[in-house]
Amino acid sequence: MTEKRFEVREVPDQSHYVLIDRGPDGTLSDEIGELSYADVGDERVLYHTGVSEAYSGKGLGSKLVRAVVDDVVAAGKRIVPVCPYVAAWLPKHPQYADHVVERRSEHGAAVKALTD
Repeated sequence: MTEKRFEVREVPDQSHYVLIDRGPDGTLSDEIGELSYADVGDERVLYHTGVSEAYSGKGLGSKLVRAVVDDVVAAGKRIVPVCPYVAAWLPKHPQYADHVVERRSEHGAAVKALTD
């Protein structure tokens, strides 16, 4: 698995990031994972992460979350971990602790508005 093979891209009009597998030779463009979000002011609610079963156990979920969290921090936003995977990942990476906020009712309402 090479670093250049996998790429994370934001799809802002669909409120999610996708994990792309470009294949060993760089010619593919298969979406193999996603992380969905809702924005509440300057807070980004990360509420769903998934990676295709065919790619499980390769550390790609972590790669996806790290890229998203780095993007959120770089944009000056704060992270609201609602997704269980993200909520478990963040304590293992304490360098992001200052950028995390606890879930509030308006975060749940924002997610519900996107998923209903």
